Amino acid sequence: MNVQEPTKKAALSVVEVASLCLLSPSRFHALVRQGVFPKAVKAGQGRRPHYSHELVQRCIEIRSTGIGENGQITLFNRPAKKKPDRKRAAITPVTSEHDGLIEALQGLGLSVTAEAVALAVRNVFPDGISGVEESEITRKVFLFLKGNRR
Repeated sequence: MNVQEPTKKAALSVVEVASLCLLSPSRFHALVRQGVFPKAVKAGQGRRPHYSHELVQRCIEIRSTGIGENGQITLFNRPAKKKPDRKRAAITPVTSEHDGLIEALQGLGLSVTAEAVALAVRNVFPDGISGVEESEITRKVFLFLKGNRR
């Protein structure tokens, strides 16, 4: 855990001190109410509370040591680490050895994918399609796919 170093400003807002202590503003306010962190001061006509440089140092020390202003030990959750962005695998276009067959089947009104055509060819022609006429391949694969859609 690396608590951030405070800036050289003369005073910081409650939200800025909460951020330096790696806490949400609501959690920081709750810990102030419990007496773990010192209360912010209100000086001058501006009623906005702020933390002086010394109070900021004290808050950072409390966060680092875990011993609160009230003397009690306080355990802080580790700040959440940002999860790395998951990159999706690039979708590679399916190159098919049956492009002509797919076009012919689509011309006959079938909406088919390369995977479906490859599976149909393996089922209809388990020994392969070498030596078989293209029109015969188209006809048998068409009938096979048409039969599987019922």
